[in-house]
Amino acid sequence: MAEITAQTKKFQKELNSGTSSLVLLSVVNRSKEPMYGYQIAKLLEESGPDFPMMKQGTLYPVLRSLEENGLLESTVEPSVSGPPRRYYKITNDGNVALEEWLEIWKQTKKFVDAILKG
Repeated sequence: MAEITAQTKKFQKELNSGTSSLVLLSVVNRSKEPMYGYQIAKLLEESGPDFPMMKQGTLYPVLRSLEENGLLESTVEPSVSGPPRRYYKITNDGNVALEEWLEIWKQTKKFVDAILKG
């Protein structure tokens, strides 16, 4: 039984790594204002409390990667209640990537659903 659990965790991790960037770009894109990491984490937690897909420890490396690849940009602003906060907003390249990734996601979901349904 332990092997099944390990395989399930591995599958979940691989699935999450492929969808995290898509989810984060979408969240930041829908926001009217730039968002900081903890704010994004809370929104994700509230959106799917029964599906903890992305832990905070995973969130920040993905945000940094998206920024390094020019899909997000950030600014650091002082915070009244603690350390400075890094606010993220989507770039033009990020919008283009999001559109492309959404199309790929739809095609992938349609394919997987069709195979699983037989």
